[in-house]
Amino acid sequence: MHRTTLSASRRALLATAVVAATTVAPFSVGPATAAPADDRQQQYAAAAAEYGVPESILLGVSYLESRWDTHPGTPSTSGGYGPLHLTDAAHVTTLPAGGHVDEGEDPRGDESRPLTVTAPTVTGSRQAPPAAAALQTLQAAASLVGVGAETLRSDPAANIRGGAALLSSYQRDLGGPVGAVSDPGAWYGAVARYSGADTEAAAAAFADEVYDQIRAGASRRTDDGHQVTLTARAVSPDAGVLHRLGLRRAERPDGLECPVRLACEWIPAPYEKYGPGAGDYGNHDLGNRPAQQKIEYIVIHDTEGYFAPSVDLVKQADYLGWHYTLRSVDGYVAQHIKAKDVGWQAGNWYVNAKSIGIEHEGFAGQGTWYTEAMYRTSAKLVRHLALRFNIPLDRQHIIGHDNVPGTIAANVGGMHWDPGPYWDWSHYFDLLKAPFRTTGTARTGLVTIDPDFATNRPAFYGCNQQPPGVPTPVPPAAPCPLRGSSAVLLRNAPNHDAPLVNDLGERPDGSPDTMYISDHGARASAGQTYAVAEVRGDWTAIWYLGQKAWFHNPASAPTAKWATGFVVTPKRGRATIPVYGRAYPEQDAYPAEVPYQAISPLQYTFAAGQRYAVGGILPSEYYRATTFDGSSPGDWTVVRGDLRYVQVQFGHRIMYVDLADVQLLPSPLGAPR
Repeated sequence: MHRTTLSASRRALLATAVVAATTVAPFSVGPATAAPADDRQQQYAAAAAEYGVPESILLGVSYLESRWDTHPGTPSTSGGYGPLHLTDAAHVTTLPAGGHVDEGEDPRGDESRPLTVTAPTVTGSRQAPPAAAALQTLQAAASLVGVGAETLRSDPAANIRGGAALLSSYQRDLGGPVGAVSDPGAWYGAVARYSGADTEAAAAAFADEVYDQIRAGASRRTDDGHQVTLTARAVSPDAGVLHRLGLRRAERPDGLECPVRLACEWIPAPYEKYGPGAGDYGNHDLGNRPAQQKIEYIVIHDTEGYFAPSVDLVKQADYLGWHYTLRSVDGYVAQHIKAKDVGWQAGNWYVNAKSIGIEHEGFAGQGTWYTEAMYRTSAKLVRHLALRFNIPLDRQHIIGHDNVPGTIAANVGGMHWDPGPYWDWSHYFDLLKAPFRTTGTARTGLVTIDPDFATNRPAFYGCNQQPPGVPTPVPPAAPCPLRGSSAVLLRNAPNHDAPLVNDLGERPDGSPDTMYISDHGARASAGQTYAVAEVRGDWTAIWYLGQKAWFHNPASAPTAKWATGFVVTPKRGRATIPVYGRAYPEQDAYPAEVPYQAISPLQYTFAAGQRYAVGGILPSEYYRATTFDGSSPGDWTVVRGDLRYVQVQFGHRIMYVDLADVQLLPSPLGAPR
């Protein structure tokens, strides 16, 4: 839940926090030729043989942790390193705690009842992850293999040996058979323990996912250029040993809104009063969705902090609330708010009223990486919710917090930018079983952004300043680790030396955006679809925030897929039309007891001749909820008007235009010729 602006005092404090991960040297992705001498597949085989672990178990566990990637020397969001995700969370405690919101911020995004949340103090347990054994496995592995901690953090072969040694030690502790040719099904308990989970359900979910992967097999090239294959094989795991791990059995109450196989627990966000006023309550609003109002969006956040402190925050009545929190190390899910109710999570009341918010343990701009276990769990949860509430599985409806618009012009610069450029949207949608596909040609007028995540490594800087305080950082701002990214850079001309485009909401002076990690106004993200403005050789221009924005898109290594769909353009005779951050009704639609919510345009211009991709046509709605008990006239009702809006991909964020102002066209009719 990362925000762009901070108080001066907190900016100064956080600007001094240098994260160890940002000092790692850049790496190169290897060529797609013969494997090098230290072949990664051989390293897995050798480690499996050395420590008596079935190779399929070692490969399966590693895949569920990192997809075999090395993320060279940089930690995951739970402090894990290397292909086997050996955790050393104490080594990365310089990662700042997450307060979700900052001074003066209104997470409700409702001007009719501004909410000022006091940012929590960054002290004690909120500054560091919990000191659980699951978050300090690297030291145990170092002792078992006889190498130093730094070697396990940076050397993939040593890291794999460390993971194999841990698995073997867990198997011996359980009294199971050890040996590279032993039955993989007999390793269920060791695999479950490797998850680091503290509940039986979470450990079982992790182990079940590993065994599913072994049955399915996998083959891919790692981030440092090694081809690794897990050959599919039938296996029948012995889950009966799970109880011997002595883990907590979490209650799963009736009505928990999670898929059956997901490890999910009810940890409620309080709906209670904390002061004498009718509006002194938190940290969400009661609703009756979808019967009263359709849920249109699922918003993907990161916590900007560790799991346990973030869950502690959502349990505070005077704070803010979201629907789910996911833990990085094992993918465990905590549900806090029922889907029918409205969380205060996105900073835009229109979006809040029509969305479910999911927080993921992590940091948007620290150069850390998200675990495969958490991606898998999140995708299962989102797919379950999307099917239940008829939410399309596309980037117009499964959005990041960074895609949520400001409600009015004054709020645009303060909107959040999580989960950030290191969230792998393409892989996430593969897991959602809704992969980004080519649906058009160079003449169909739309492109869907989809760079190769592993090789697309923009040179961002400022990861040592978290969260960033201003678009131009406080020096010194160190380079971020060169790592895979979903973000494609947008320039004002078709060449690599051209300045980045300007986002007026972030930089009202018209200056170009920068490569500072949070300065995302000149980036398009994987899965987002835009109208093509022009093509010149290896460069494609899209319509973006009222201007042409160019990105490198060579046919030999495309960063986007041709697409088809619908676009809007201003109706004939209109030089410009307004763009909005919310789709509120006209004034006549409001009953006398409900104050009118102004239809306030944003600072951007949608001019004649421009086109923007359509994400849907929406009714004008305002959900009125201002008191704890619904005692205010008009509370707990949805005001609907005759106005209809078109959702468009106007910049990095979605926005809205009045349907009466635009002409709706199939994208090929509006394509440049």
